[in-house]
Amino acid sequence: MTTQQVLLLLLLWMWLPHPCRTEILFRRTPDLRPKSFVGRASGNDGKAIHRQKRGWMWNQFFLLEEYTGSDYQYVGKLHSDQDKGDGSLKYILSGDGAGTLFIIDEKTGDIHATRRIDREEKAFYTLRAQAINRRTLRPVEPESEFVIKIHDINDNEPTFPEKIYTASVPEMSVVGTSVVQVTATDADDPSYGNSARVIYSILQGQPYFSVEPETGIIRTALPNMNRENREQYQVVIQAKDMGGQMGGLSGTTTVNITLTDVNDNPPRFPQSTIHLRIPESSPVGTAIGSVKATDADTGKNAEVEYRIIDGDGTDMFDIMTQKDTQEGIITVRKPLDYETRRLYTLKVEAENTHVDPRFYYLGPFKDTTIVKISVEDVDEPPVFSRSSYLFEVHEDIELGTIIGTVMARDPDSASSPIRFSLDRHTDLDRIFNIHSGNGSIYTSKPLDREISQWHNLSVIAAEINNPKDTTRVPVYVRILDVNDNAPQFAVFYDTFVCENARAGQLIQTISAVDKDDPLGGQKFFFSLAAVNPNFTVQDNEDNTARILTRRNGFSRHEISTYLLPVVISDNDYPIQSSTGTLTIRVCACDSRGNMQSCSAEALLLPAGLSTGALVAILLCIVILLVIVVLFAALKRQRKKEPLILSKEDIRDNIVSYNDEGGGEEDTQAFDIGTLRNPAAIEDKKLRRDIIPETLFVPRRTPSAPDNTDVRDFINQRLKEHDTDPSAPPYDSLATYAYEGNDSIAESLSSLESGTTEGDQNYDYLREWGPRFNKLAEMYGGGESDKDTS
Repeated sequence: MTTQQVLLLLLLWMWLPHPCRTEILFRRTPDLRPKSFVGRASGNDGKAIHRQKRGWMWNQFFLLEEYTGSDYQYVGKLHSDQDKGDGSLKYILSGDGAGTLFIIDEKTGDIHATRRIDREEKAFYTLRAQAINRRTLRPVEPESEFVIKIHDINDNEPTFPEKIYTASVPEMSVVGTSVVQVTATDADDPSYGNSARVIYSILQGQPYFSVEPETGIIRTALPNMNRENREQYQVVIQAKDMGGQMGGLSGTTTVNITLTDVNDNPPRFPQSTIHLRIPESSPVGTAIGSVKATDADTGKNAEVEYRIIDGDGTDMFDIMTQKDTQEGIITVRKPLDYETRRLYTLKVEAENTHVDPRFYYLGPFKDTTIVKISVEDVDEPPVFSRSSYLFEVHEDIELGTIIGTVMARDPDSASSPIRFSLDRHTDLDRIFNIHSGNGSIYTSKPLDREISQWHNLSVIAAEINNPKDTTRVPVYVRILDVNDNAPQFAVFYDTFVCENARAGQLIQTISAVDKDDPLGGQKFFFSLAAVNPNFTVQDNEDNTARILTRRNGFSRHEISTYLLPVVISDNDYPIQSSTGTLTIRVCACDSRGNMQSCSAEALLLPAGLSTGALVAILLCIVILLVIVVLFAALKRQRKKEPLILSKEDIRDNIVSYNDEGGGEEDTQAFDIGTLRNPAAIEDKKLRRDIIPETLFVPRRTPSAPDNTDVRDFINQRLKEHDTDPSAPPYDSLATYAYEGNDSIAESLSSLESGTTEGDQNYDYLREWGPRFNKLAEMYGGGESDKDTS
């Protein structure tokens, strides 16, 4: 703040009334005459003491803030009526800022401020003043308290708590709609002048927005502001003190205002007609394509619902709304057929789901478009007349009987012939077969319901012109029951009769089962195959029967077992019956009829081996036989002993390669023993395979030590033979290549023969012995035949 501004403020302050002038906040003497204070003290024998009380004299104290002068700022003066001006009194100041911020002249009582004071830091200071005698240091005036009040000047501009505000208001709002309120604060004294009175104004953002001067509320100033035209606005608000008058201080802030969306725009299709294509083979639920209506709004205000409202394909197609993309997906509702219809027309409507009633006048909030769907022809597989087939057939039909026929056609316009076949994975037993031309299914093996009541087949239909294009259909064959099984005993009955049984006594209750399943349920009849003097059968007529005795007493010594044939028959057509035989043992029982023993041999003393011993013997014999059979089989399958017993045996290796040497007596062609044990050589033996031209006396060579290397030994012997004149002119390798003398039969091959087949003579085959007689007959006979012819 400049000096001229400060002086101007001081002049204004002097001419204006000051309701906040500094007041004396302590008690002072009302007049200058001394008053006597009468008191009583114990030390003066009750005599009265008279005290003189003097009064203080000073001006009222106040101080302007932000003093900019070079000297100390004068505050005021303390003065006592006891001060004669001779310097005998001393003024003392204490309290807030005494001695630092405020100093006093001890002689005159003048108070000064040592530095500039800011009222916003502290509005008043409380101090205490006292006057004392310099010589006696006794107070001549009592200590009194007073206040120095700081008067405010306009030295603080209004400030906003935020530099940038963010606000929003719906688009299309009416004029005067409240957007946001901003408030600025001024640190100056609001009770003194207009320093803290703030007025708001708009510096930027007109003509779209306005601000209330007193409250700082920002409001819309234009009607029907459209977000789709402009969404963001920046408004600058100024707050100025001194009531907005000239010379006041100001501060600014920025408010970023966003227009929020409302549903004021209907959806619109970009095209009036949309063309889509779909192959006729597309399954139900296949997405054909999508349609989309654009909406200038955002969020839920742009949400659209699609529906098919008209057209000739309303029952063939569906449309669903995809929420994330706001598209309408058209899907196949029913199977398509190019041969039936090739073009469909749909009328699709798009409508907003959230409509604001305030903007009905901008509607309607919907739009329509025409969708034309073309069906494309494809080579379709055959189509069966049904999705599945059910055939019923009795199990007693003859082989080759047709049980049913499946029908299929080519849905294409070409109408290619169809070829039928059975999937053999569904008929592994090959019970059925199918006519490839007409689809008739017939039996190729007998049927039996008791083995399998249902047969689930799969029939394949393929176009003859395109066999890869196939269709399958399930065929269920149910085998109907025929009464072709006789009833039998339900279980095996272990029946016995007591020796002390009486006539008419029940010894067994029997029942029967039948594999057949007649429609009316099973009904069995029981009877005896012939009249039996010992037992009888009584039919209970509930598919059970009782076996009763016909006489008293039985003896297991006479007959230990009875065989009772029982005839069981059913009531279906044709009637089937069987005879089951009950084995009834005679047993010894107690008085209550409980069986005790049924074996007649138990009463005798058996001789010989027991049953357990016989079983053990038989088991041992079987085990021995199995061992013998296994041993014989292993012996037959055992491989021959290999010719090569050791990889290190050179002669064995040579033998394995079919060496045709001098025979078994050619033991000196090369003795491997000389390599393995050189010390075992005693004499130099002569070769027997050839006759040497000259006979030299063999010289004896020293034997090699046992630990001599075989390679060194061979090299040494080779060197000796090279220098020995009696040694043969070939080494041992030639020995193994020797094949002996020529064969009498010479070669049987005709590769090197220069003559033709007719020029050869095979009579010499007869001279080779009986083994070549057959060969001689074959070749010799041919020539004789040729000659005879």
